[in-house]
Amino acid sequence: MVSENCRRAPWMMLGALAGGLALVGLAFADSLVGVIIAWTLVQVSYNFAQGPLSAVMPDRVPLRRRGTFAALSGIGLMVGALGGQIVGSLFFNSLTAGYIVFAVFALVVLALFVVANPDYPSTKIEPEPFRLNEFLRTFWVSPLKHPDFFWAFTGRLLLYTGYFLVIGYQLFLLTDYFGVEHPEQVIPLLGILSLVGILISTVVSGPLSDRIGRRKPFVFASALVVTLALLLPWMWPDLTAWMIMTFVAGFGFGMFQAVDTALMSEVLPSAKSFAKDLGVVNIAATLPQTLAPGLAGAIVLLFGYAGLFPVAIILGILGALAVWPIKPTR
Repeated sequence: MVSENCRRAPWMMLGALAGGLALVGLAFADSLVGVIIAWTLVQVSYNFAQGPLSAVMPDRVPLRRRGTFAALSGIGLMVGALGGQIVGSLFFNSLTAGYIVFAVFALVVLALFVVANPDYPSTKIEPEPFRLNEFLRTFWVSPLKHPDFFWAFTGRLLLYTGYFLVIGYQLFLLTDYFGVEHPEQVIPLLGILSLVGILISTVVSGPLSDRIGRRKPFVFASALVVTLALLLPWMWPDLTAWMIMTFVAGFGFGMFQAVDTALMSEVLPSAKSFAKDLGVVNIAATLPQTLAPGLAGAIVLLFGYAGLFPVAIILGILGALAVWPIKPTR
């Protein structure tokens, strides 16, 4: 049972429950307006859970071990994102059942996490007086006062947007660009290829960055690998090229994911409010996944499917370069 004296656990469970209900609402939405409202509630609700969950690392993990922890966290994130595609493809002809299954699964898994990892009690914490203007002001992080945080946030935002600009549009690329007649039969294989690449690079990169005490080289290397991967289907529009790209890009993105969370934890503006700061950081990861498909649609309308690849490459390179000015980490 979750203690009522916990600081973060109730928010995690509340977010998971609200997100699950929003997913069920999405399953039964029968209009565009209903889908938009339900999807917005899904994003808001699950971010209620993700914010406190992100605070686990600075809460409990020593600085010298954060690369390893970030690697494990990155594996979980990408297994969820890509594994969800694999499982989701099984519900290709029964979307309502799929939404309900995912809603229940997320709630159960997060409940198990809360039970197995008890939160620190808040009985000895002196609550500060609540002032609305001060509360709202905490969500603004000045790029002038905290440039390292700004650059790390920008790097993550750009890299995630570039990656999901292509990966998030995979279904349409398969059907309309590569001419695959039954994409639901191919997506599981693509998800497995990507997961294998991510797991290999994440398992190696996280602990290695701890050992050598450097994060930036892994970010630069990841951008290079993903860029080279995206060039392949752009130059060779074939399903085989897409499969190779899926594995190689997964390898590169896993390298980035393995060290990015550790890098972000080292540039937080305030040790007092790191949970809030990590909530802001989480926007840089979730916003691209939400907006990238819409942005991809606009690019396709203007330049065709081939236009997705150079835009994604440019965003990835800019994201890597944004990490360069960060001073506290090498």
